[in-house]
Amino acid sequence: MSITIRDVQEHELDAILAMNNAAGSGILPMNQAQIRYFWQNADYFRVAETDDCLVGFLIAMTRDADYESSNFRWFKDHYGAFVYVDRIVIAKGQRSAGIGRLFYADVQSFAEVRAPALVAEVFMEESTHPALLFHGSFGFHEVGQHQMPDSPLRAAMLYKEMCSYPFVQATYGSQLPAVPWLQGRRRPAADARRATGT
Repeated sequence: MSITIRDVQEHELDAILAMNNAAGSGILPMNQAQIRYFWQNADYFRVAETDDCLVGFLIAMTRDADYESSNFRWFKDHYGAFVYVDRIVIAKGQRSAGIGRLFYADVQSFAEVRAPALVAEVFMEESTHPALLFHGSFGFHEVGQHQMPDSPLRAAMLYKEMCSYPFVQATYGSQLPAVPWLQGRRRPAADARRATGT
């Protein structure tokens, strides 16, 4: 089975929303406005595709995102620069195919040239213990816990140091080489601002 990880396309948002909302209790549900927000603002929004079918997605934001998630704000209150994994969803029936590992290798490649840390949270329920093990196997460690406001959900806040970042920063600063694999996602919101001159 061949798996492709690539940037999301706008016509795929409805399918991604349905996949998210069918994922179970470990993933917060979304609505149309939220998926549209991610389409316009996420620094990293990629999908996994196999045999022309979407089988997963991962959304991540840098620290300077204008994002209201209480989990995201927890990391902003505690750390400087980072890349925050907001959610990773793998379609049912595809969860033992290694797609999550491919996504994390890809998002780490994105993060390690942009920030000193990759961060995420996992809800502390029995059903999410495999997710905690998964993140631990990638080198994440717990740096705190966060009780979401107006919710019974408590999250384990996870942190992974990006060991390559000091070298990248010392060598290139904020001016990364102009090669395709280092280019960030072309966000529609940014494209619209450029088109209007704002």
